[in-house]
Amino acid sequence: MPDVTTSVRRRAYLLWAVAALAYAVDLGTKLAVVAKLEGRTTVSVLGDWLVLRVQRNPGAAFGMGAATTIVFTLVATAVVVVVIRYSRRLASTPWAVALGLLLGGALGNLTDRVFRTPGDFQGAVVDFIAVRDFSVMNLADWAITCGCGLAVVLSFRGAPATGTTGASAEAGAREA
Repeated sequence: MPDVTTSVRRRAYLLWAVAALAYAVDLGTKLAVVAKLEGRTTVSVLGDWLVLRVQRNPGAAFGMGAATTIVFTLVATAVVVVVIRYSRRLASTPWAVALGLLLGGALGNLTDRVFRTPGDFQGAVVDFIAVRDFSVMNLADWAITCGCGLAVVLSFRGAPATGTTGASAEAGAREA
């Protein structure tokens, strides 16, 4: 049976790898989309069901809360801090993936809020994946959605997210 500390460390590395990949893909696509598509007409991917259309969003999902951008910046910052704290005591590999997706997505949108116009932690997020009759999102949003969905499933299944002592650490070590 692997050492519990080694298992927790491996899961933390997995969380960081998933987060880095989600962040890099999100940032890369946003840079490419802004450079190549902003100010141009939509690009059809799957007819009118899925198109690429650049849109700056100062609010949250579906454009809600556009006047409270700073609140979303603070929430994203809090999510990043909490996930980093959890990373030191992960009890399972699926939780490492879920939290990695959440961290990567939160960092992607937080980067927009900090560095994009108008700045001062109130930048608008670059959205570009338009699903008909639904929303315009980016890959950070998709990472957050998938990470949260996985976290909900894991919670309903009773899988512990953290724990480095007792039964949950042993269960996490067996799973790794």
